Amino acid sequence: MNSDYKMLINGQLVDSATTFPVINPATEAVIAQVPDIEPAQIDQVIEGAHLAFKSWSKTALAEREKVILNYARLLEENKDDIIDTLIAETGKPLDNAEYDFGMLVTCLRFFIEEAKRLDTPVINDPDGRFHHYVMRQPLGVVVGYLAWNFPLLNVGYKLGPALAAGCASIIKPSQATPLATLKVAALAVEAGIPAGVVNIITSNNYDVTNPLLTSDSTSLFTMIGSTRAGVGAMKTACTNVKHFSVELGGNAPVVVYDDAELEKAAKDIVNLKFGNSGQVCVSPNRVFVHRSVYAKFLDIAKTHASGIKLAAGRVDGHVMGPVINEKECNRILGLIDSACSQGAKLELGGKRAEQKGYFVEPTILSEVSLDMSVAKDEIFGPILPVIPFDDNDDILALANDNEFGLAAYVYTTNLKRGLQAAEQIKSGSVCINEAHYSVQLPHGGLKQSGVGKDCSRYSLQEYLTLKRVSVLVND
Repeated sequence: MNSDYKMLINGQLVDSATTFPVINPATEAVIAQVPDIEPAQIDQVIEGAHLAFKSWSKTALAEREKVILNYARLLEENKDDIIDTLIAETGKPLDNAEYDFGMLVTCLRFFIEEAKRLDTPVINDPDGRFHHYVMRQPLGVVVGYLAWNFPLLNVGYKLGPALAAGCASIIKPSQATPLATLKVAALAVEAGIPAGVVNIITSNNYDVTNPLLTSDSTSLFTMIGSTRAGVGAMKTACTNVKHFSVELGGNAPVVVYDDAELEKAAKDIVNLKFGNSGQVCVSPNRVFVHRSVYAKFLDIAKTHASGIKLAAGRVDGHVMGPVINEKECNRILGLIDSACSQGAKLELGGKRAEQKGYFVEPTILSEVSLDMSVAKDEIFGPILPVIPFDDNDDILALANDNEFGLAAYVYTTNLKRGLQAAEQIKSGSVCINEAHYSVQLPHGGLKQSGVGKDCSRYSLQEYLTLKRVSVLVND
């Protein structure tokens, strides 16, 4: 594996004095060394982005579109190489890696089209003296900290709206998975994106990168990560007034009523839970199943999950890859052990696989109680806790009894019941009878799951100002 990866700073591909390793979670081998950015380079990237914003923000939308679409084309021409790199640093199966890559290109194309649909509403003046209208303008320099679970999708979520809106960006991928993102950075130069408009840096030291958050030259901090990390970064950034758009932790409830289409519900939940090895912010975390169908649900779920193979890369079938590293592997196994010691029943899996890599068996737990860590905390791993409920339980109150509010799922054939659940569950998204996510749909959380939106036209608005203009037309 080529270890010659460079950062993109102000249009130049650059090294640093020191590096840190990247490990393939499927083999446990070091596959590359990447630059660990230096303090002087932080100053350079901020200054370069600030200057680039002044020109990029004034570039006509039609000109920005040409550059962005050329970038998308180049990415697709290099798809196989990028995906191979993505698989090596994440351990993803091929179909998951293709989805991850595909969302980057999709976001680039979606947001430049969405930018064309921005309107400038006219606001009525009751006295007839003024012509009032709303103006949208690029916000400024955007700093994005990204998570390791979907490296390229996460780049697309941030870079797509930033480029379309006319902002300059400084993107820091996770230190666990920077390789494919650095390849994407190199292609930005080839695509003709002006120097400083897109900057992609790597670091293993937040003390060095903190000036990105505290600088007066950065206007928006956006991230995808844990609530703890998000709150910490926002505290650091509050040295002046900034905009925040952060998608943070999740602990998605699932409510399976007694009238649900049970086989569809169980298979749908298993597929979503064990997709990307459970390392998904919207993954089912607390699965409440009515006691009258509880045993049958477990049987279907176990049968479906037992067909999952543990493998990485270009393999076919119902496949689950490794978790990201040794630390996460041990944390996940600790959650299983803790739950079982408190009375949960192990229905399936529960162990680290006897093979090279950080593979944890698909695990299903029954008789889980809400005071267990596996129910209270975000799992971010391949554990499916199943919790029975009865008619006398206030199931929607139980679904809401958590600090998070990112996603929720409900399975019922009763329309009234489904709509009531959608209204009462406090979550940024509620899917009834099937999980569904797409670039045109707003994605973001309530409560401690963040502020702002990714995807959709609502995300584009995060990168734009809203200015009211009033022109006197009648004295």
